[in-house]
Amino acid sequence: MKRSRSANVLTILYCVVFFNVQTQYYPDKVWEEKSPAEVSLNNTLLRRAVDFALSNEYTGSRDLRQATLESFSAEPFHEIVGPTKKRGGPAGLIIKNGYIVSKWGDIDRVDMTFSVTKSYLSTIAGLALEDGLISDVNYKVGQYVWEGSYFESAHNSKITWHHLLTQSSDWSGDLFGMQDWADRPPREGGIDDWRNRRLLEPGTNFEYNDVRVNLLAYSLLHVWRKPLPQVLKERIMDHIGASTSWR
Repeated sequence: MKRSRSANVLTILYCVVFFNVQTQYYPDKVWEEKSPAEVSLNNTLLRRAVDFALSNEYTGSRDLRQATLESFSAEPFHEIVGPTKKRGGPAGLIIKNGYIVSKWGDIDRVDMTFSVTKSYLSTIAGLALEDGLISDVNYKVGQYVWEGSYFESAHNSKITWHHLLTQSSDWSGDLFGMQDWADRPPREGGIDDWRNRRLLEPGTNFEYNDVRVNLLAYSLLHVWRKPLPQVLKERIMDHIGASTSWR
């Protein structure tokens, strides 16, 4: 029985695809290393980038408690309410195609990572949406948070999950003893001006505000009804083989 030319071509294509899949490298717990030249990177330029990182360390104190207090010294009633840890020196990796091509400093040290909360909480919210725990990001958060009066006022009752996720809610109130207006207040004015400010319509103005980020976490806790780090561990970190040293 003769095979058609098209069948032969399909067989060849299958073999090529199968070979490529078999030889494709995916990093696991141990990441392989290659020289810059092996991944078509200019070693001289790469070295300059590493030297720049080493010589431009953050100028603030390595004692992050002290650095935080100094950074927010202009905010009224500012205090540190959680644990801090002294940071290490400059450290980093440069990765190309899954291969480590350069590294410097203590890359195994566990350090505090700032602003990771944005990715963390948006991931938790995405999982809640996927599981149907949140029906729609345009639904009002007050429909999901049944404890407290955080979304009962005329202004706050308009706030949706989308507003909290995009940091455009202009939520007003206090959470865990912290006032929203006292976090990153305007350069102009004083406490009375900030406390009695005109509220902006939710969704019309972006403003980063830690109290409102905490509010998003608190609201998601009402949706999941269990610790959010546990959700991240079970649904994301365990599946990608992440270490267990994070918290």
